[in-house]
Amino acid sequence: MALVPVLLEAAVRAGTPILLAALGELLAERAGVLNLGVEGMMLVGALAGFIVSQQSGGPWIGVLAAAIAGLMLSGVHAFLSVSLRANQVGSGLALAIFGMGLSGLFGKPFVGVPAEGFAPIAVPWLAEVPLLGRMFFQHDPLVYVAYLLVPSLWVLVYRTRLGLKVRAVGEHPRSADALGISVVVVRYSCVLAGGLMAGIGGAYLSLAYTQLWVDNMTAGRGWIALAMVIFGGWDPVRTALGAYLFGGVQALQLRLQAVGVTVPTYLLMMTPYAFTILALIAASASRARWRLGPPTALGTAYTRGE
Repeated sequence: MALVPVLLEAAVRAGTPILLAALGELLAERAGVLNLGVEGMMLVGALAGFIVSQQSGGPWIGVLAAAIAGLMLSGVHAFLSVSLRANQVGSGLALAIFGMGLSGLFGKPFVGVPAEGFAPIAVPWLAEVPLLGRMFFQHDPLVYVAYLLVPSLWVLVYRTRLGLKVRAVGEHPRSADALGISVVVVRYSCVLAGGLMAGIGGAYLSLAYTQLWVDNMTAGRGWIALAMVIFGGWDPVRTALGAYLFGGVQALQLRLQAVGVTVPTYLLMMTPYAFTILALIAASASRARWRLGPPTALGTAYTRGE
């Protein structure tokens, strides 16, 4: 039983970068734009945040730089997919490959170089709660930012006029346009916000989770974030659950390796990704049962007047 709190604590830490990126992607997809470039945006955000933090000695300045880097990269995707109405799958894949190459090229001098990162901060009173305090309230500040983003995004999507506009654009952009909602503005805003959050998710890896820069340090977390949006049924709360579940499986396989379980290392390393595949299968079955699915206009370019 003593292992459970340790695993849950590790699950929160491991799931946070995925959660941050997934929430941003969820917002973009709610507006009807599929962005497969999350992996690239996370990598560029991780590198930008690390370099700025290492040079300035301020991790928060690094997070700001990571957010701007993710924002700029997502702006390219927004321009291609919304303004030029390019294929969203192709644009996103190109963005992912570009981000991987860019971070690898400019990150070489910083491999193994230490940088100022985030230290855990105990939340007063809540950190003293038995078991729960250690698991959820003795983390670095970006974990608490992720906590706040989940209910905030839920309220935005389901309980505000702005959220109604976002959902309308994602479901039926022509009707939204007829009601006076600017499809271009809404989609640009959501894609840019998604890139910003993906950049912060990358900064979490380099400034909080490891406090080091390693080439390709996201290790597929951007793709997992995309999967968690589907697993969560495009809902912030369920997406958060999926991200932390993945983090728990990842923490478990690391723990099993540490205690010397007689299972091939490569088999343990693939466990979180196998879990993701099973989670997507379960999510697909659930949507078939409840007739849930993605936004109707997801991945479809909108041209006014056509």
